[in-house]
Amino acid sequence: MKYYIGIDLGGTNIKAGVVSEEFEIVAKATCKTNLPRPAEEICEDMAKVALEAVKEAGLTLDDIEAVGIGTPGTANSADGIIEYSNNLGFRDFHVVELMKTFIDKPCYVENDANAAAYGEYVAGAAKGSDNAVCITLGTGVGGGIVIDGKIYSGSNFAGAEIGHMVIDPNGPQCTCGRCGCFEVFSSATGLIRMTKEAMDEDSTSIMHKMTEEAGKVSARTAFNAMREGDKAGKSVVDKYIKYLACGITNTINIFQPDILCIGGGVCNEGDPLLLPLKELVAKEVYTRTSSKNADIVIAKLGNDAGIIGAAFLGLNRG
Repeated sequence: MKYYIGIDLGGTNIKAGVVSEEFEIVAKATCKTNLPRPAEEICEDMAKVALEAVKEAGLTLDDIEAVGIGTPGTANSADGIIEYSNNLGFRDFHVVELMKTFIDKPCYVENDANAAAYGEYVAGAAKGSDNAVCITLGTGVGGGIVIDGKIYSGSNFAGAEIGHMVIDPNGPQCTCGRCGCFEVFSSATGLIRMTKEAMDEDSTSIMHKMTEEAGKVSARTAFNAMREGDKAGKSVVDKYIKYLACGITNTINIFQPDILCIGGGVCNEGDPLLLPLKELVAKEVYTRTSSKNADIVIAKLGNDAGIIGAAFLGLNRG
């Protein structure tokens, strides 16, 4: 049996896993990222966590084939450099070169959203497809694209920023500086903002009581209120799904993937999200008269997608 190390480098936590050739995580380890601090220290901790996972799996480095790292920001996968990551404070960091001083194995680096998409492609909801797009609805909207089995990252390694296509030029300003980005409306952050706006406009909404009991407005508030028959909650959900359908339709029109999978906590809503979303996309997608349209599915791997995808980045380079 062959084994691989996948590292998911985040702004809060560093997670590592040992993954078998059958795409199963056999052991994990984690530590805090503890930003801000030098990139070299973070890389050393990535290696420590990876070695901890290897020990937890009952293996040694002799059993490991390769190491892969998924990182926020722009990752030059050809040269093994994290060119820029505003979340981590990295610029032109030669992460692969340094990692090899700690773990002398083939090493690869890729953007974290691309790595997660690749995980879904090799072992999750997009397994068996030739072309896939994965969209993560979290604090922002992340995107990963696989074309003919290879990660697409553009000529400058910054491709697949699906969240920053504009779907309403008169919409709220995005953190990127543009107005009305897909991310502004379809992230969990956007859903929470729209929920708060609806609550401000309707003092009778059950969402006020729900928020008081929960202690905060969450991405689930509007969906929960909708299930209780609350008009304001339903209005928020309908608005959210409308914008999500717009961004997904645009993405399908551009890439025409076999599968488009969506992930993130919002997707735990299941059919109340997925069924009306599919219905709207089917009405709007350019290829609606075609015999073969993209299948919209919920991502399967959850938080493990980044680890599994990173572990097999060597396949992407093969």
